[in-house]
Amino acid sequence: MTAEQFQQIAGTIPLQPGIYKYFDTEGVLLYVGKAKSLRKRVSSYFNKTFVSYKTHELVQRIQRIEFTIVDSEQDAFLLENALIKQFQPRFNINLKDDKTYPYIVIKKEPFPRIFLTRRKINDGSEYLGPFTSAGKVRELIDFIRQYIPLRTCKLNLTRNNINKGKFKVCLEYHLGNCKGPCENLQQDEDYASGLQQIRQMLKGNLAPVIQHFQQEMKDFAMNLQFEKAEMVRKKLEHLENYQARSVIVSRHLGNLDVFTILKEHETAYVNYLMVQNGTIVQTHTVELETKLEEPDEEVLAFAIVNLRETFNSIADEIVAPFTVELADTALSLTIPKGGDKKKLLDLSYKNVNYFKEELRKRKILQLEGHTDMERKQVLYNVQQDLQLPVLPVHIECFDNSNFQGSYPVSAMVCFKEGVPSKQDYRHFNVKTVQGINDFATMKEAVYRRYKRLSTENAPLPQLVIIDGGKGQLGAAMESIHELNLTGQMTLVGLAKNEEELFFPGDSESLKLSWDSESLKLIRRIRDEVHRFGITFHRNQRSKGTFKNELEGIKGIGDSTATQLLKTFRSVTKVKEASIEELTTEIGNAKAKLVWNYFHHFDETEIDKEESE
Repeated sequence: MTAEQFQQIAGTIPLQPGIYKYFDTEGVLLYVGKAKSLRKRVSSYFNKTFVSYKTHELVQRIQRIEFTIVDSEQDAFLLENALIKQFQPRFNINLKDDKTYPYIVIKKEPFPRIFLTRRKINDGSEYLGPFTSAGKVRELIDFIRQYIPLRTCKLNLTRNNINKGKFKVCLEYHLGNCKGPCENLQQDEDYASGLQQIRQMLKGNLAPVIQHFQQEMKDFAMNLQFEKAEMVRKKLEHLENYQARSVIVSRHLGNLDVFTILKEHETAYVNYLMVQNGTIVQTHTVELETKLEEPDEEVLAFAIVNLRETFNSIADEIVAPFTVELADTALSLTIPKGGDKKKLLDLSYKNVNYFKEELRKRKILQLEGHTDMERKQVLYNVQQDLQLPVLPVHIECFDNSNFQGSYPVSAMVCFKEGVPSKQDYRHFNVKTVQGINDFATMKEAVYRRYKRLSTENAPLPQLVIIDGGKGQLGAAMESIHELNLTGQMTLVGLAKNEEELFFPGDSESLKLSWDSESLKLIRRIRDEVHRFGITFHRNQRSKGTFKNELEGIKGIGDSTATQLLKTFRSVTKVKEASIEELTTEIGNAKAKLVWNYFHHFDETEIDKEESE
């Protein structure tokens, strides 16, 4: 739509607040915006020259404009946000956060269970959260179950079923992890009291829980039940230690939502600290893609609405670094200059900067799509940390794989200029090794790889990583010596557990810093060879390349082999089975074939043994 075309419709656009929608020639929604005055805001797109190429591109594509009048700016804000979430127009801010977050659910049932879930369904249950870390949620549930006994069984504990005596207490009751509601040993009120304590703990408010246990301890002591009083005292001690580990800012702060933003080109990062009862209970950082040179205030306002909605915030105060437009007029906005709220703001800035830097490092370590200088920098770090004579622009990594101790294969991945060179990936079906021998398997794979490269006069890698310890590195070096390639490339062994690097002949290992870019790249190469090896192995099995050894026995088909493996669980166990056990499973004739294959007996010898 040109400026001239727009002028023909400008007078029909209302002056009231509302939202406007831009569509292209095919009716695709391009952009949704809000405005105090629709006419003034929409006109601004056609009455000035934009510096941003994307804004210019948007205006060129506009074919149709729609608008909706609302009663207030706040209503426009909420409607704009809802439409962006629903339609995700191409030119609007994009919140790049597609994770699913875990909840703690209190199931709607008699004597409700609590457990972790990522599926929030409309079943009448109570969902607490979501939480940003599944690991922390599991730790929290484990902690809760230690001190607040709840049932974990799936029994239908209706009052009628309990009164009929349908259930018996299980081991959890005898271990003290459950109070036995299934046998009417715990009443609904006591169970509900425990659930209420859990709700308080999840809100970061341990004071009521601690008070409850303090009173319980006093009651036990008053009744001379000193052993029970001591058990409650230990619970109190652990609760207080748990509270001490929490990030407590200040008790008088109450509930707050703290937000900071860091913008870099067309990407913005927003950190969110959820503070409840003066304790930081959630922290999360999101990445947003801006499209039309939106100001920081607009981006932060967009993020605030989405994050508060995602994490079901109950705070009525927002702490931010500058003034932002809030959709909810009941919310108060604080821009602190000092005190505890300023410390929270600084902590949020620290988190958003850390997130941005870690994201940058991860992207560099992925290396694809980055500049040559960025890729080279990581390789320079590897050269320096491993004291390599040349820059490792060509790195190869080997790993062995087998399935339940059978069918060994090897895999090799190749990285050039720090990125995967998938056309150079290789896999090796082991030819010269009988049985499972990781050292011999590694020796064969390394020999075959570099024998071929030498024959073809192809370039050798500067660095070869052997996924394994000293033994596999030594086996690989034997092949290098046999091929007269000693000194033409550097081989290192990567220990699986400690992530130590071994060099040939060295008694001491090299331990790189766990967060060094060199080790991160080496880890990535190691993970890639694992992925490639396992995928190859799985594909080979599915294609029948590794139809188990039993199917290689003449007269034994797929169904019989499957039956044997289902019963004996492995080929080794089949081999160890007696003729009687095999006969019971697959009949006399086939049992003789299997026995003869593994034990090299003639059928006449088996018949002779049976006759005797």
